[in-house]
Amino acid sequence: ILQSLREAECQTPVLFLTARDTVDDRVKGLELGADDYLVKPFAFAELLARIRTLLRRGSPSTFSELLKVADLTLDLPKHRVTRAGKKINLSHKEFCLLELLARRQGEVLPRSLIASQVWDMNFDSDTNVIDVAIRRLRAKVDDDFEPKLIHTVRGMGYKLDVEPVDEAL
Repeated sequence: ILQSLREAECQTPVLFLTARDTVDDRVKGLELGADDYLVKPFAFAELLARIRTLLRRGSPSTFSELLKVADLTLDLPKHRVTRAGKKINLSHKEFCLLELLARRQGEVLPRSLIASQVWDMNFDSDTNVIDVAIRRLRAKVDDDFEPKLIHTVRGMGYKLDVEPVDEAL
């Protein structure tokens, strides 16, 4: 299956998780197109680290160089953001946060995911780092513009979307 996907130029990251542990099996899996290979039994922390690495690595053909949500545009290689044609200056962390939200447009992202992806930290519910970062990002990206794009989903997290949050959630 993987070989067929690779021949069709599908560049989705693939991690083999298997009990096959010989060197020949590992080499064959990687030669077929796997990006990583993990043998059972494994430590869950190692699996998470490998998944994060694959997601961080990405692939040039997997992601567009421009992300657009309504009139908001992120130019990834240049680390530039514009909204309605107006340039917006963001810090590196603000850009990373906005990029994460834009790549997962419409998805509600929990604070724990944002903390691990943007700050590479385990989330502590007593910290307001995420809330402060979102507030600062909103001030730059949303306050002077319509429609509002950064939404809070109470008790769940944040999302970037043109559609407002349904309060019935």
